Amino acid sequence: MMNILKINGYNAVIKYDPEIDQFRGEFIGLNGGADFYATNIEELREEGKISLQVFLDMCKEEGINPHKEYSGKFNLRVPPELHAEIAAKAAKAAAEGKSLNKCVIDMLDEVIQRL
Repeated sequence: MMNILKINGYNAVIKYDPEIDQFRGEFIGLNGGADFYATNIEELREEGKISLQVFLDMCKEEGINPHKEYSGKFNLRVPPELHAEIAAKAAKAAAEGKSLNKCVIDMLDEVIQRL
């Protein structure tokens, strides 16, 4: 089981660990590890708040940006058939003055908004 829990505006991935019979939360998008454990959702929220605050305080004390930085670039391998379909859609978009890059960004943004 895996879910996302939002705590104070930060997302944490939640997984159940059957070996210890607890839920484990780990914040994502941070410039380091901040995890927490609990047996139920209420405790998980409280432990998450504590873990996050400790992490943020430590970053502030050490002058470190707590947020992970992204370059805006990533490589993606897709099957040739999908590449052809994307290129076909991009060709239509090119008539509107959109590049392949902009077309793919728009497609990804649409998908993310639906999640």
